Amino acid sequence: MKFLRFSDVCRSGFARDKRVFIRADLNVPQDDAGHITEDTRIRASVPAIQMALDAGAAVMVTSHLGRPTEGAFKPEDSLAPVAARLGELLGRPVRLVADWVDGAFDLQPGEVVLLENCRLNKGEKKNSPELAAKLGKLCDIFVHDAFGTAHRAEGTTYGIAETAPIASAGPLLAAEMDAIGKALANPKRPLVAIVAGSKVSTKLTILQSLAKNVDGLIVGGGIANTFMLAAGLKIGKSLAEPDLLGEATAVIEAMKARGAEVPIPEDVVCAKAFAADAEATVKAATDVADDDLILDIGPKTAAKLAQKLKQAGTIVWNGPVGVFEFAAFENGTKVIAQAIAESDAFSIAGGGDTLAAIAKYGIEKDVGYISTGGGAFLEVLEGKTLPAFEVLARRAR
Repeated sequence: MKFLRFSDVCRSGFARDKRVFIRADLNVPQDDAGHITEDTRIRASVPAIQMALDAGAAVMVTSHLGRPTEGAFKPEDSLAPVAARLGELLGRPVRLVADWVDGAFDLQPGEVVLLENCRLNKGEKKNSPELAAKLGKLCDIFVHDAFGTAHRAEGTTYGIAETAPIASAGPLLAAEMDAIGKALANPKRPLVAIVAGSKVSTKLTILQSLAKNVDGLIVGGGIANTFMLAAGLKIGKSLAEPDLLGEATAVIEAMKARGAEVPIPEDVVCAKAFAADAEATVKAATDVADDDLILDIGPKTAAKLAQKLKQAGTIVWNGPVGVFEFAAFENGTKVIAQAIAESDAFSIAGGGDTLAAIAKYGIEKDVGYISTGGGAFLEVLEGKTLPAFEVLARRAR
């Protein structure tokens, strides 16, 4: 996908003395007193801001925070704590500006201002044309650097990209676009996807989309249980969706028609209760009892899947394959994680539980790209073109 990179704009010298508007994702968790409890997203926004400052630009940054009501400011909606932390990270004061849509604020080259919570602006979520027009007039260069919002066509993610004189992708968004293109648009084969979760229904469109493209589709968690039912196996009292057996069977058949496969577990780890201290029993997939809960794939299945991953050219990972939070039921996810780390394949991983597993097993440096997008990452797996990608590609023509 062709798009304009902010790094190229800066390298050309065009950003000097220009007004740069950066849409960041600064939606950080806070405690009841409003103190930031985890600042990863703020730290991740610094490279784009520093890039603009180094290029001699006047820099304005905005983000959403929480779920405010448009036009109804509450103290807890304010980006004030974010401005303070951003100033510490940049080593310079960051002034917070309220009521900024009409541009009634001063901004000089070499200065950074944080524009108050953008979702307080009327028309932001529905991307009103009136707001989009005003946003475009605020800057010379728009920089989208918030992949977590790339699936939303809002005022500060889409409208301004249409109306600003120049629209570009910041380093965070550009890295996501590059990784997604490498993994899905033009992957090195074999392409193997891991899709796990509690329900087929929440990821059915992802499974259907991937079935048209991947060479191997590994399913895990409650999703795997539904596929086991579709394959004629008993799953006891395990979580599953019997009403979606037809859809699961269709995915299996679609893969088979292409010479690809959805590996069905040969063995599983069962318990009589969903609890960390429940006794874990490894059983053949054909021996699951009526009162069993399947909480992980078995060691034989894990080993076979690991071998497939080590032979892959590209790996897409979304979801742990078992209840990895419980030590007795983490082996499947641990083996999968280690196989991805040892594979020569380009790997891209996303989703909150996936990131937690990556951190637990310490393989951050061994994954090709870790996506922070959440919903945006899932929509890409569904085969959708994200609004942010679409508008930046269109503006680059």
